[in-house]
Amino acid sequence: MPLVTPRRRSALLWGLVGAFSFLVAHGAYLLLGGTFLGVPPIAAVTLAVFSAAAAGSGYVERRLGVAGRRPDADE
Repeated sequence: MPLVTPRRRSALLWGLVGAFSFLVAHGAYLLLGGTFLGVPPIAAVTLAVFSAAAAGSGYVERRLGVAGRRPDADE
């Protein structure tokens, strides 16, 4: 059994999408004149967004299934 299954890889990639989306939104906030709060709080929120997006996408994928993936595909 591989260490990283396709479902786990998908969840991690969705976590990265969520984390980068937060960082882009934070950059836009700064460009619009927002205050910089420091690296530790931004890093903590980024990790929280990554974790929530990865866990949420894993849950939704298990709950709804994956479009286009055969049910008997190896995972």
